[in-house]
Amino acid sequence: MGNIGAIFSKEMRHYFGSPIAYVVSGGFLLICGFAFRNEVLQFHDIFVFLERSEHTEREQLNVNQAVVEAFFNWQTFIWTMVTPMLTMRLYAEEKRIGTFELLATSPLTNWQILMGKFLACFTLYVLMEVAALSFIGLLSQYARIEWGPVFSGSMGTLLLGATFISVGILGSSLTENQIVAVVLSFFMLLMLWTIDWSARYASDTLAQILWYLSIPAHTRDMIRGVVYTSDIVFFLSVTVFFLFVTHTGLESRRWRQ
Repeated sequence: MGNIGAIFSKEMRHYFGSPIAYVVSGGFLLICGFAFRNEVLQFHDIFVFLERSEHTEREQLNVNQAVVEAFFNWQTFIWTMVTPMLTMRLYAEEKRIGTFELLATSPLTNWQILMGKFLACFTLYVLMEVAALSFIGLLSQYARIEWGPVFSGSMGTLLLGATFISVGILGSSLTENQIVAVVLSFFMLLMLWTIDWSARYASDTLAQILWYLSIPAHTRDMIRGVVYTSDIVFFLSVTVFFLFVTHTGLESRRWRQ
């Protein structure tokens, strides 16, 4: 654990010792805040309209369904663009400046290096997500929030983050150019995001496989407050798979050197 902690500390210093953490976090919170504001204003307009027209549907309006669920759905898509920016330099920068070879020949194992980088990026992800959840905390001062779906949605977002980070690290490990790493990671995440579209035109067995591999299919229920073990297993399995692929690639490179 000491070696993993050393890599973790090194990566956290890089994040907060450069503009990366501040710029990406600021941009993420700006976009999330913009989306959250629009959802709240839209809910308010609907409420006022129903109140003036004396519709009984006004009593059925739910802040969680109208605002909180929409906010989490926005977040899951926003993270597909933001996560590659968090992971782009983890290996690509090491290769560009020549420190990757030093790490590869050090007493540290590739698995220790990989886990240290993963945990550092995930920690930053969690901090950004906690900051975004402050919007819901602010809303709770003016509306009645059901916290069960908030907690399950947060858990789903964190599991999603672990998966996205593992994909981003794989993209970063394949190149020494950070821009290329961002593009590779984004397209892999976009594929996982849209793969269920192909399920509509596939055979029954293939359609089930494609649907199971779809990211939105596993976040939808958590955002609504329903947690299935199969969804948790999916995110953990995909995370482990991409970390394993990255580790395998790094090991093969070490043996070639």
